[in-house]
Amino acid sequence: MNENQFSSLLAIIVPEIVAQITKNSNISEEQVTLRFYSSKLYAELSEESSKLWHYSPLLLYTMYQDELLTGGYEYPEEA
Repeated sequence: MNENQFSSLLAIIVPEIVAQITKNSNISEEQVTLRFYSSKLYAELSEESSKLWHYSPLLLYTMYQDELLTGGYEYPEEA
């Protein structure tokens, strides 16, 4: 996947994750966006080689929630 394709994919995935976080919190979308972009999960998601972009936005949201609660997250097992 080239850089443009990957950037386009992130432009689809990230807003869905941010929307899910916003929906389930009492924080503005702007604050959610800033916090998500500062997260370990986003840092890893933004690296194409991590392959986190293979996961659904809902699963990535769950991983983000785990990071908030525990400081980390685990990769789900592949079926």
